[in-house]
Amino acid sequence: MLDDLDRALIHALHIDGRAPFSRIAAALDVSPQTVARRYRRLRAEVSLRVVGLSDPHRAGQTQWLVRLTVVASSARDLAYALVRRQDTSWVKLASGGTEIVTVIHAPTDSEGAGNSLLLHDIPRTGAVTAVSAHCLLHTYLGGPTNWRRSASTLDERQQRVLREHEAADTSYVPVPRQLAIEDAELLLALQKDGRATHAELAQATGWSPVTVARRLADLRAGGTVFFDVEVDAGHFGVNTRALLWMAVRPAHLDRVAATLAGHDELAFVAATTGPTNLVAQALCRDPADLHHYLVHRLGSLHAIHTLETSPVLQNLKAASPIMTALPRPRPRPPVRP
Repeated sequence: MLDDLDRALIHALHIDGRAPFSRIAAALDVSPQTVARRYRRLRAEVSLRVVGLSDPHRAGQTQWLVRLTVVASSARDLAYALVRRQDTSWVKLASGGTEIVTVIHAPTDSEGAGNSLLLHDIPRTGAVTAVSAHCLLHTYLGGPTNWRRSASTLDERQQRVLREHEAADTSYVPVPRQLAIEDAELLLALQKDGRATHAELAQATGWSPVTVARRLADLRAGGTVFFDVEVDAGHFGVNTRALLWMAVRPAHLDRVAATLAGHDELAFVAATTGPTNLVAQALCRDPADLHHYLVHRLGSLHAIHTLETSPVLQNLKAASPIMTALPRPRPRPPVRP
């Protein structure tokens, strides 16, 4: 489990993933050396990562939430094959190990989408017995919006210290822009390490550090690029995870989704296409906590007509399409004659 300083540091990184250790230290009332040591320890011991991600719309991408029903004996191998791809994120084993859920990032233009995993690779895999694809239409919670229980440690004064820099420099006004082809190397480097220095980003892109700083400021200003903190929710006392697939009347969809986005138990809420038009991810202490949430909170929302609960057994890949260290599949037991 994380201690109070760990949680405070993670909350600070949620506010600004690239904040200098000196500013984080000022907000947390500790030394910069303490912050640096604690950050290195969290990276080593709990695999904490700060990653730079792009807004899909500005990146010219459509996100598809894909559910694969698979043969149990092949589920893990197929899941790791999906993990290795750079056009996937959020790969999960669910529903007793016979379902894989993943997000596929496909070019929005129809010609580019023809080369995507969604239309070519999956149907040719014999271990897949069923596929349903849900286009993510609108995200109400997730992406730049953090799970509340991972960002609830700092008080208003501490949060204000971390945000003061946003209005500190009036000599340069960033201009929000769409992602361009030349931004590819910058985004790739930020997906690997969102806290990479300007010098390191300059080396990755071939630009000068000044050009990197200004381009990154432009992209952040309009929400084109944002920074996420990847850390296992289990370190916050979460032992039960589930995907919730709901059907809501279109007239009530926006109201219900906005209500769910205010629930502390949820880390993701999005409107989708398909027979279930609203999906959420629940993070709970244990099965009893999940049951209480489903009965007493979701149960009070009468506009939800159907609900399917899909327990998540294992998260194999997080929000970033890039994996810095690929987990190894568990070895299969020997077959006895």
